[in-house]
Amino acid sequence: MADIERVIMPGVTHWHSPRFYAYFPTANSYPAIVADMLSDAIACIGFSWIASPACTELEVVMLDWLGKMLGLPEEFLACSGGKAGGVIQGTASEATLVALLGAKARAIRQAKEEHPDWTDYEIISKLIAYASQQAHSSVERAGLLGGVTFRNLPTDEKFRLRGDTLQEAIQKDRDAGLIPFYVVATLGTTSSCAFDVLTEIGPVCNKENVWLHIDAAYAGSAFICPEYRYLMEGIECADSFNFNPHKWLLVTFDCSAMWLKDPSDVINAFNVDPLYLKHDQQGSAPDYRHWQIPLGRRFRALKLWFVMRLYGKNHLQAHIRKQIELAHEFEALVLSDDRFEIVAEVLMGLVCFRLKGPNDLNEALLKRINGNGKIHLVPSKIKDTYFLRLAVCSRFTESADIVSSWQEIKQLTTLLMEEKKH
Repeated sequence: MADIERVIMPGVTHWHSPRFYAYFPTANSYPAIVADMLSDAIACIGFSWIASPACTELEVVMLDWLGKMLGLPEEFLACSGGKAGGVIQGTASEATLVALLGAKARAIRQAKEEHPDWTDYEIISKLIAYASQQAHSSVERAGLLGGVTFRNLPTDEKFRLRGDTLQEAIQKDRDAGLIPFYVVATLGTTSSCAFDVLTEIGPVCNKENVWLHIDAAYAGSAFICPEYRYLMEGIECADSFNFNPHKWLLVTFDCSAMWLKDPSDVINAFNVDPLYLKHDQQGSAPDYRHWQIPLGRRFRALKLWFVMRLYGKNHLQAHIRKQIELAHEFEALVLSDDRFEIVAEVLMGLVCFRLKGPNDLNEALLKRINGNGKIHLVPSKIKDTYFLRLAVCSRFTESADIVSSWQEIKQLTTLLMEEKKH
């Protein structure tokens, strides 16, 4: 432990400091930490039901509990009695890639039914996927790993992807002989926490027979609060949905919850079934090795079970609401100073703001803020506008931290402006 303090801690960025406002939250809590310790102690590798029945069965039940807590449509849940169900992936990036590979397998199968003479190579060369220009970089990366072309589509004045933009792109590509097969809609983009318009995008995907995957990595946790569910209206049109409890729901990394209405395309895409992995109960419970990229998997459902049972829905809702209230408190402070402006609508725990004026002024301000070492922010840029992001990340952040952080920003801004005058 002395070596930890000497060697490791000086090089740690403290994501759980109440004045860490960079990126998005990474969650932790005592129940989740204890569950992770138990997972490490049990040390099972739950790639199939027979390898550890409790590992698989608890995951099935927890993803139903969590789906009900979010208000997901029943057709995503295992308890619906159909093929649907949830799975814990490592990250949202993995979920996006898994959904893409399932969509790709489905598109190849359907193309071969229509054109038996086409080769896999010919079909794959025609496949095209879509996402907003504001989608996370991992979406484009999924396209690279999946060997397909991704088209990034322009957004409206609120940085949202709209249905008519998607419809126009699909039609143009169909006319060019391409095969549109996959769309990623983002609920809560990384740059500004914008929400693509699902009520428009969903019907387009359904009409065009295109797989719709929803990436709600950060903002999805807020849907446990009924007042924020209007932001996921249209979700019934999706084929797959994903969010990260390890970002904002007090569950330690890694725990990315993914639901599939019909996992058969994913299962078929990943199905390699050697004799040593077969068992007599196949088909009666999911073998999660077919739902993910790795073969092995930890007992991650324990974390969800502990957090949901020991905190309960009411406490988790209070945590989300408090952090959104703190973001609105910071927004009000920014608006009280006419040197600053808000760049994007504040809907969750993220505030995007900037000094009125050129980008280089804001770059200089951010350099001072981070250089001073009291608070930590990161920037973003949309349509040539550079701005600062303040995300309420730590569960220890209080109103006093928001006020003192704003004072720090104001003081550094005043110093910077005075220097610019001289």
